[in-house]
Amino acid sequence: MLFATAVSVVVAVLIAIVGALIWMRRSRRLRELERYTVEAETLRELLDSDSKILVLDVRQPLDLLAHSEIIPGAKRLSPKEVEADPSLIPSDRDVVLYCTCEGQKTSREILRRGLSLGFQRVKLLRGGFSAWKAKGYPVIPYKDSFRLDTVV
Repeated sequence: MLFATAVSVVVAVLIAIVGALIWMRRSRRLRELERYTVEAETLRELLDSDSKILVLDVRQPLDLLAHSEIIPGAKRLSPKEVEADPSLIPSDRDVVLYCTCEGQKTSREILRRGLSLGFQRVKLLRGGFSAWKAKGYPVIPYKDSFRLDTVV
């Protein structure tokens, strides 16, 4: 019985250590990504100032189908297109990515991929498309055709 209790304590301690390590790693990654984010207000100011910033809508096709709107001036790129050809994101220009995924998963994945390839001028819109719309900033209908890319 004493052995079983000792094993239970060791297992609990190991689980706590692994959990703490996972939490620390995730927190560090999120802090690192913070310097690559831009607020909706800042993006609006940049767009209003006629800066040469490129805004990329990298929403998943089903998200775009559900909300067929886009930030004025934004260019639509399928996440699969960017994954297959990261050079679609220019390395010599300021770029802001946005999506509508919970936690901005798609934008973060593309940002991480770009950073791993040496792209330093890529940022993501904090809160994504929802943050933009919540501020009451303009959107326009997205009328171009696109593929649903639902095949796994």
